[in-house]
Amino acid sequence: MKITPTSTELKMSDNDLIVSKTDLKGKITYCNEIFIYFSGYDEVDLIEQPHNIIRHPDMPCSVYRFMWENLQKQQEFFGIIKNLCKSGAYYWTFATVTPSFNEKGEAIGYYSVRRQPSQQIIDILSPIYQQMVAEEAKYSSSHEAMDASISILNNAIAEHGLTYNEFIYTHVQ
Repeated sequence: MKITPTSTELKMSDNDLIVSKTDLKGKITYCNEIFIYFSGYDEVDLIEQPHNIIRHPDMPCSVYRFMWENLQKQQEFFGIIKNLCKSGAYYWTFATVTPSFNEKGEAIGYYSVRRQPSQQIIDILSPIYQQMVAEEAKYSSSHEAMDASISILNNAIAEHGLTYNEFIYTHVQ
């Protein structure tokens, strides 16, 4: 089902926490009621679906590659993500994605908690994300496209003299 994005924005309240769990391949195994509400899907339509069912086309692919690279190293990922609702509306989140482990210490999936980011960081990252998406469209190779795209983000953050995580945390609240 192809969803056409609209300009309608849904805003999370300060108390909203969107929670989901996925398997190692990114298929949804659990989602809370707030996730269901914001996505616009029924729970039955979300479980066992790839988490990218809510991926907004305004999001650069390289951000997700960066996320997966961190998760594969069993590190947390923090990011500002624009998600797509079933209705075509969108909502912004500050996402924390963490590997989940079994009793043997083996990764078994991922746990994600999302909350409302500050308008300040949305305003900073929106034009950067637009540049990144435009850059990704210039390349026939997805690897080259993502490398070029993530360079835009890295250069923008370097101008602030911060690491990626410092930049995110400095502007989240």
